Amino acid sequence: MTYVTLGGVTIGICILVATLVRWWPGSKTLRNDPLRQAGQLLPFLFAWAYGVLVTLGVGGLIGWVAKTALWITNWLGDVALVWGVGGQTGQHSSGAAYIPLTQTGGGIVLILTVAIVVAIKKSKRGRDLKMGAWCGICLGTSAGVAGLAAVPIAQAVNWLGDTVYGAVA
Repeated sequence: MTYVTLGGVTIGICILVATLVRWWPGSKTLRNDPLRQAGQLLPFLFAWAYGVLVTLGVGGLIGWVAKTALWITNWLGDVALVWGVGGQTGQHSSGAAYIPLTQTGGGIVLILTVAIVVAIKKSKRGRDLKMGAWCGICLGTSAGVAGLAAVPIAQAVNWLGDTVYGAVA
């Protein structure tokens, strides 16, 4: 498993902040139509949850892409911290425990991969989907609140996989 560094978490938080700033409709608009405005964040949140899942021990090509993206992001974030504000490189910011995906949970991740690739290609919200997945990869194994969200997401996907594949078999 590739662990996230402080630089990787910094990049993930920067993606999250940039997305929220781009999304912010203004307080009056948000008060007048909160559901529609909040609904505009759903593609990002869906992709974020997917990004979290692919960092939880998924192997094969999908896992390799996620681990490579995390490795590059860690490096970029560490460089930005060292050259930008004088920080240190390589400080791990990972949580202590991971909930691995079961075989059927991995099947659900493969199905979600197909869905997200098609959505990125066909949707006008492709940018939000890409940024959400990248943010999830960066923050999914962190020690903070975002990393804590990985546990219920993994449990839900494992349950869904057991239920779907159990019903088919």
